[in-house]
Amino acid sequence: MDDLPAPPLGPEQAALLARRVSIMVASRDAQLRPHLMRALACRLSADRRVVTVLLPLRAAAQVLDDLRANRRVAMVCSEPTTNRTLQLKSDDAQVLGADAGDAAQAARHLEDFAAEIGELGLPAQVAQTVLAADDGIAAVRFTVREAFEQTPGLRAGKRLGSPG
Repeated sequence: MDDLPAPPLGPEQAALLARRVSIMVASRDAQLRPHLMRALACRLSADRRVVTVLLPLRAAAQVLDDLRANRRVAMVCSEPTTNRTLQLKSDDAQVLGADAGDAAQAARHLEDFAAEIGELGLPAQVAQTVLAADDGIAAVRFTVREAFEQTPGLRAGKRLGSPG
């Protein structure tokens, strides 16, 4: 285990993922057409290498099909009140069934996200609409292969772990 490189995400990025972030998951099909879906919540493993992101089953059907076919995923998390933004990429996404713990996490994130956008003057109904998962939840697990700072400013686009 000592031969493992440092995780691509540091404590600061891990803290961002645990906050009241907007989460978007992107995929592509065999014709390279992009597909995008707002996620319900995400969590990072203790070693900061593996992300599990929750998606609404029916609304994310195309994204889930793409991930099953090619396993390539990109995820962007952004905190609306600060614009602090992070992009993660991987090539090993697995679509899994969700459990009761996942549903509870999605419900907590919905409440937290409603509070976050409430600080910007948006009603909770906005969060309830964009984070609806009436037809179930899918869990997507992936190893973070690349991570990028995407907060607007001089470091936007900078690969995490690289100098500068």
